[in-house]
Amino acid sequence: MTIAGLQKLTLLDFPGKTACTVFLNGCNFRCPFCHNFALAKGLAEPLMGEEELLSFLESRKGLLDGVCFTGGEPLMQRELPELIRKIKAMDYAVKLDTNGSFPERLKALAEEGLLDYVAMDVKNAPERYGETAGFLKLDLKAIKESIEFLKSGAVDYEFRTTVVNEFHGESELREIAKWLQGTKRYFLQQFKPSEQVPKALTAPTYAEMHDYLKAVREILPAAELRGVD
Repeated sequence: MTIAGLQKLTLLDFPGKTACTVFLNGCNFRCPFCHNFALAKGLAEPLMGEEELLSFLESRKGLLDGVCFTGGEPLMQRELPELIRKIKAMDYAVKLDTNGSFPERLKALAEEGLLDYVAMDVKNAPERYGETAGFLKLDLKAIKESIEFLKSGAVDYEFRTTVVNEFHGESELREIAKWLQGTKRYFLQQFKPSEQVPKALTAPTYAEMHDYLKAVREILPAAELRGVD
C-alpha cells in the first residue's frame, strides 16, 4: 500500500473527532476539479509504509481520537481492511472518504465494524455524472448501490458535492437532492481554484452557494454549506 501523505492533525475532517488524515495513492475517477491529481493518477511519491504509520499512531494515543483515510480512492487498496483492523485494535475511530464506486468493499468494511464514519462524494446529477467524474460512459450502478447502502444507516455517514460552475447549476443540484431524499447529512462544498487543479475552472460566489442551498433544502432539508467564503 502506498501511503502518500499524512496530515498529523485535523479538527475538520472527522466530525467530532481530533484526527489525522492518511492519503492513499490511486483513484479510478479523473474528476477535472480534483485537488489531489497526482494521487488520483497514482503518481505521488510514497511517504511512509504501514509500520511507520502504525508507529506514529502508537505515539499519538491519547492525543488523537481517529484516523481518516482519503485519496485518491482508498477502497482501491486491497490491503486497507487489514490495516484498519490494526488501527481499530489501537482503539482509534476510522473515517473513510470514498467516491462510492466499490460498494461491496464498502459494505464489507462497515459490516465488520471497521468504519465509524463514511463521507461519500456525490459528483453530480445522474445525467452529468460521468462527465464530472472524468468518464462519459460511467455506469452508475455501483454509485447508486453505495448511496442506498449508506442511506440504510448501517454506518454513520454524510454525502457531499463540490460545486463547480462548469459542472453544477441549480437544476443539477436539485436532481442530486431528489436522488438523496431521506439522507441525514448532505453538504454543498464550494470549489476552491488552485494551481493543483490542472484545468481552469471557476467557483460559485458566496451568494450563489446560498441560493443553491435554499433550492436544495426545498427537497432535502438536511442540506448544509461547507467551506464557503
